[in-house]
Amino acid sequence: MQNVILPDILARIEALNAIGISLSAERDMHRLLERILSGAKEITRADGGTLYLADEQRRLVFEIVRNDSLRIAMGGTTGQRPPFEPIVLHDGAGQANEHNVCAYAALKNETINIPDVYSAPGFDFSGTYAFDKKTGYRSQSILTVPMRDHQNELIGVLQLLNAHGATGEIVAFDEQDQGLVESLASQAAVALTNHRLIGELKNLLETFIQVIADAIDEKSPYTGGHCRRVPELAMAFAEALNAENKGPFAQWALNEQQLYELKIAALLHDCGKITTPVHVVDKATKLETIFDRIELVKLRFEVLRRDLEIAALRARLERSKCAEVEQELRIPIKEIAEEIAFLCKANIGGEFMRDEDVAKVEKIAQRRWANADGEVQPVLTADEAHNLSIRKGTLTQKEREVINNHIVMTLKMLERLPFPKHLKNVSEIAGGHHERMDGKGYPRGLTRDQMSVQARLMGIVDIFEALTAADRPYKPPMGLTQALTILGKMKLENHVDPDLFDVFIDQKVYLSYAQKHLQAEQLDLADVSTIPGYNRLT
Repeated sequence: MQNVILPDILARIEALNAIGISLSAERDMHRLLERILSGAKEITRADGGTLYLADEQRRLVFEIVRNDSLRIAMGGTTGQRPPFEPIVLHDGAGQANEHNVCAYAALKNETINIPDVYSAPGFDFSGTYAFDKKTGYRSQSILTVPMRDHQNELIGVLQLLNAHGATGEIVAFDEQDQGLVESLASQAAVALTNHRLIGELKNLLETFIQVIADAIDEKSPYTGGHCRRVPELAMAFAEALNAENKGPFAQWALNEQQLYELKIAALLHDCGKITTPVHVVDKATKLETIFDRIELVKLRFEVLRRDLEIAALRARLERSKCAEVEQELRIPIKEIAEEIAFLCKANIGGEFMRDEDVAKVEKIAQRRWANADGEVQPVLTADEAHNLSIRKGTLTQKEREVINNHIVMTLKMLERLPFPKHLKNVSEIAGGHHERMDGKGYPRGLTRDQMSVQARLMGIVDIFEALTAADRPYKPPMGLTQALTILGKMKLENHVDPDLFDVFIDQKVYLSYAQKHLQAEQLDLADVSTIPGYNRLT
């Protein structure tokens, strides 16, 4: 007998070891749970089994249900949740549920081995009896094993049904079965705990990232919207690249971990903006700081106009030639109105400032007005004149440097974080979206060959989102034709990656994003062949 039993034990121990190894390698939760139950059934020759997991309400939830004879398979990868109510460990009064065998095993942390449920006192098997009556099945031997982690916290319960003997008959689970399943339950608890911890750490990281994005959003709703849309567009672009079967990316693809790394990098690509002063980030007009200083300028011109009117009224009192006085007043009043209208238009920053426009600002700045104390001052301060003379946009060179510094801060912040191995490239990907293919970008002046595909991808999606965004205070949103035309010119100027640009157009990555996020009037692109630099992939 010993010679017959020993090889069987060794075979089942080897099977247990193989199951343990597979549990440690499995990353998918559904497959992991299935492997635990199927492994337990395998080493005990059980006909059926159920795997329960403890939830936050201290209940045992049916996760996997299997029965070979009845061909029942629920939970896990089947996509069919077991339709059974969770087993409560305590009732509403706080009394322990010791009548249910699974609850008892969980509460007492004891393995319950029952040779025949129809002759087992102390437990309520009415549900089992009803199941047998309904299906014609005969439940007999049951082995119930609790699963607890290293801190003795309940993870779940593993229950097996109807062990088979060597000749196929239903037998009780013997001591060897029990020992093997207890060992498997211990390994399963470790695997489930590790999986849960990894999930919790992943959730912590993503939540922390979202907290940063929310903080930027609170600081600036414009930047916040950008931080939410860029990751979405980046992932759509990556999926399009993975689907490429022609051109330079036919043999290139990102795996699941690399896609997740790209997602994290996209979420964090502008995290340095949390250090950028809000009056620079949200500078909608040239004179805006905490508020738009054009109102102060308008107030000074109003004082100047009223001073002229007062002077004219006094002259009328002293002279009888009212018509002559009014004629003298009409010209400077008209000039003041024209000058303030010009300054208000210049303050918007929507048009390029010509040399004559800048000269006109300088000339206006020489006007004088008297404040409430009678002090005569320039109608424009030096800083106001400097800002109103900005030739393009609303930012001075110094403010542009402050804005550009956000990418330096992004790199500093990300390079200090101890990312795990599968996220080691986050800072490189996130920090490259302002680089150029010719090395004239910033902050590092990298060339195309010095950057990953993911970093070059980020450059395109960052520009496209910024051009088409409808929530920027300093510019109206561009239509698809104008935005893609600008991107095409950037390709020809060696600013963005030429091959990635062609995929972006060819796979219509821009279109699915535009249909979701752009306004109807922005969807104006009729023919992509008109986009400069675009080469259709063949």
